[in-house]
Amino acid sequence: MNDDDETLLAELLEGRHRALARVISRIENRSPGYRELISELYAHTGEAEVIGITGSPGAGKSTLVDKLAETYRERGETVGVIAIDPSSPFTGGAVLGDRIRMASTVGDMDVFVRSMSARGTLGGLSTATADAVKAMDAFGKDKIIIETVGAGQNEIDIVRTADTVAVLVPPGSGDDVQTLKAGILEIADVFVVNKADRPGADRTVQELREMIELDSGGGFGGGGHHGPGAGSDGGGSAVAAQESTGDDRETWTTPIVETVATDGTGVDDFIDELAAHREFLVGSGARAEKARQRYAEEIRTLLREDVHAMLEDELEDAGGIDELATAVADGETDPYTISAEVLAPVADCLEELETRNP
Repeated sequence: MNDDDETLLAELLEGRHRALARVISRIENRSPGYRELISELYAHTGEAEVIGITGSPGAGKSTLVDKLAETYRERGETVGVIAIDPSSPFTGGAVLGDRIRMASTVGDMDVFVRSMSARGTLGGLSTATADAVKAMDAFGKDKIIIETVGAGQNEIDIVRTADTVAVLVPPGSGDDVQTLKAGILEIADVFVVNKADRPGADRTVQELREMIELDSGGGFGGGGHHGPGAGSDGGGSAVAAQESTGDDRETWTTPIVETVATDGTGVDDFIDELAAHREFLVGSGARAEKARQRYAEEIRTLLREDVHAMLEDELEDAGGIDELATAVADGETDPYTISAEVLAPVADCLEELETRNP
């Protein structure tokens, strides 16, 4: 790193919010040298609790995140919030960058809120989001909350970044609960029926409870996110349960919490469940395994990005994608032949490396 980056890193580690904001901007913009900066952050991460908040649009995610941050601050803990917003088709930036629904903690420097663009990434989480989490972790934030776009089943990507995932389900979801079953509901460590003062809340809780009771394979679809043998204690009691299966592995029973985010009702119960899940992860060894899987996915993602960039350069050397597409349209060649030709130098390099290092 150059001297400016070293100074920026030092200021972030000293707890200066301006430095944190600048580092996240560097991450978002993929500025020169940002990778070296992120590399230095890894040695200072691993202490923060990362919480994912997801669910369908209109479930009240932003309001609940606001109350959650406010309650954590009342308990003396520092908070970082990453709000993943839809991308502008023109600038690529976050459309809802003002976060007008997060007003309770405005002016509190120990609640750092950053809106980030989904940038069209499947699942609404870009690589930049995971890097921003590391920046907040290294900074020293106790809790890092990721609020997603809420676009539906693609939100399952949040599992790779968060330790604990809370799925918000609005009252009266009815058939929507069944629709979501095969996707977003699979990732829930905690179910939250927000706006629980509205008609239909009891029915929604009952539907979720029945879904959990029908789950006999441990996580929706068998095995899933919660570990083997996950079942239910009946739900709705906001009490987490740990069971022991025949092979003595602990499992997590997904609790159902009812909240009214607008007035804070149920937020303390929600926080208790989040804490219980973190305790379960640490005690069962699942947190270390999740971290290993997360790093494995980060490696894959970075390799894909780098290989893609190299192949783009190869395409340019071959005349550019437009010229190649024209050649296909004119019947002179086909996409498979082009792909083989572009990859040939890469394959040759790999073969040479294998020869040098048998």
